Amino acid sequence: MAIVKPFRALRPDEEKVQNVASVPYDVIYEEEVRAVTAENPLSFLRISRAEAECENSVDTDHKRSRENFEDFIKRGVLVQDEDPAFYLYRLTAADGHAQTGIVAGCSLEEYEHGKIKKHEKTRPDKVEDRKSHMLALRAQTGLIFLAYRETPAIDAIISDVTSQPALYDFVADDGVRQTVWKMSETERLANAFAEVDALYVADGHHRIESAYQARNAIGDASSGSEHEYVMAGVFPARDLRILAYNRIVRGYEDLSDRDILDAIAKNFSVRETSVKIPAKRGDVCMYLGGKWHEMSFVGTLPADAGPTDRLDVSIVQHYIMEPVFGIGDPRTDERIGFVGGARGTEELEHLVDSGEARAAFSLFPTTMDDLLAVSDMGEIMPPKSTWFEPKLKDGLFIHRI
Repeated sequence: MAIVKPFRALRPDEEKVQNVASVPYDVIYEEEVRAVTAENPLSFLRISRAEAECENSVDTDHKRSRENFEDFIKRGVLVQDEDPAFYLYRLTAADGHAQTGIVAGCSLEEYEHGKIKKHEKTRPDKVEDRKSHMLALRAQTGLIFLAYRETPAIDAIISDVTSQPALYDFVADDGVRQTVWKMSETERLANAFAEVDALYVADGHHRIESAYQARNAIGDASSGSEHEYVMAGVFPARDLRILAYNRIVRGYEDLSDRDILDAIAKNFSVRETSVKIPAKRGDVCMYLGGKWHEMSFVGTLPADAGPTDRLDVSIVQHYIMEPVFGIGDPRTDERIGFVGGARGTEELEHLVDSGEARAAFSLFPTTMDDLLAVSDMGEIMPPKSTWFEPKLKDGLFIHRI
């Protein structure tokens, strides 16, 4: 049973929504934040990433976030809905890919008891930062990206609601069309989700853990308290698209290209190529010394290998990163970096050619079936195993707690 709850969204004025909507806080560099907010002072990044306006402590950053938040409300940039509602949120990419989900409050008690399933570990420092942000604003400002195994009942509701006029409909700066409908009749949808066995965290592990810890910090919980729920976009798993989350390694000037190739060849067949993106599972493309190499895994997995062990990101970690580069913990080792697939292989080439990286690895994407299988087994993927595209926007919905 998945518990979803309508809520009174604080959201952008219809005439300002295109300026307010922003990329998620954690997929943009600080210098990019400065450039965006200088050009567009209504960007929600002024609330989600206020450190671009003040280079002091985290407490100061969150104080500025709160000031900007209150200013947006005072000036009518953000307006509060009077009655609780669900919202339907459709993202349509330039290539025609579309996904439509439900925006709702999801039970943090269900998260606590493992009914909202996760597949990643979180870093305490990142959780603490977002928890502090939520407590400073007394609001959740970004969607948790959840998935569910689709059901005909929910499909029918989505079809009915999306045939009506939209609340928002615009194309964002990244070319992704953003369409939102408001659903004031809520009982039918809540009942339909009661038939869903589990929800899965697709993206936003740090946000949901931060919301959980903020809930505990606020305390005095009751079943109707807003801080008992986390704002999420809940999408059918079949519609989601995952791009590769690629890797770079830094340093290793003492290793020659031949040293690296010979070490990798112990578990992979290696051949020079013009191919930059692997065509199938088990294949990896590496950019080293100005050349691309296509590599196919020929090693042997343990007999008891589970769904996590069989992921390409796990194979790269266990058979390249650890034995070749000595990177045992990719969560803490600063010699490994991660590059989202949306940035393309050109970014990998740039990082190596500029000397910022020694080598770059283009991976085959993890699939939604992989994610569901790992989550159902209660296993944990390596960090940065999935890059979902398109990204849900920040600033379209805010949940006050």
